[in-house]
Amino acid sequence: MSEAITLDAVSKVYGKGRGAVAALREVTVRLPKGGFTAVMGPSGSGKSTFLHCAAGLDRPSSGTVRLGDTDLSRLSETRLTELRRERAGFVFQSFNLISSLTVEQNVTLPLRLAGRRADAGRLAELLCRVGLQERTGHRPGQLSGGQQQRVAIARALISDPEVVFADEPTGALDTMTAREVLTLLRQTVDDLGQTIVMVTHDPVAASYADQVVFLADGRICDTLSAPTPTAVADRMIRLGAWKR
Repeated sequence: MSEAITLDAVSKVYGKGRGAVAALREVTVRLPKGGFTAVMGPSGSGKSTFLHCAAGLDRPSSGTVRLGDTDLSRLSETRLTELRRERAGFVFQSFNLISSLTVEQNVTLPLRLAGRRADAGRLAELLCRVGLQERTGHRPGQLSGGQQQRVAIARALISDPEVVFADEPTGALDTMTAREVLTLLRQTVDDLGQTIVMVTHDPVAASYADQVVFLADGRICDTLSAPTPTAVADRMIRLGAWKR
């Protein structure tokens, strides 16, 4: 299986001198195309920095990040912006929808920013997949939290990205709604061959992934395939993130 994302000896240091903080330390990992990877770790372990470097939202202090065959370190800020818009999708905890736009307008926004028209068939298929085909003219304020996150997922998928990066996508949702959103993410991997990289603190959310990468002190300290909530929670306890 080919890699969607490759990090080679990636380090990220914020600040200088005595105040410098190493968020990532020599991280090397290959995330498979068509796979669902969850990233977990204690607070301050480097999860968000990992996601930001992998997605080209932040540049590492050293090492290389590749999206497919593209070395992100060789790209200008303009090209990085274009790459994120064309080849990556993003889902955030806070949904990040534009309140004045309808569901359809929010979903197609990445295409409009790129000067492209939405394919009517693909748009209809996506809206149906996320269960919002009857809500296309609604605005975010008229939707539940779960529905807003479904809009965000459709928006992330509309440009047919190589990778979808999800940062705590269920953090603002109740348990039942969170499971619906996670099931939807899982289905995009199984049915569409989508690649997903998700940061989460929730063992149940991580159990929807194919593998879990555990970070501690900016380093990858463990991985787990075919995760279950119990196995994930046990690893987090071993890392000292939680108490029994």
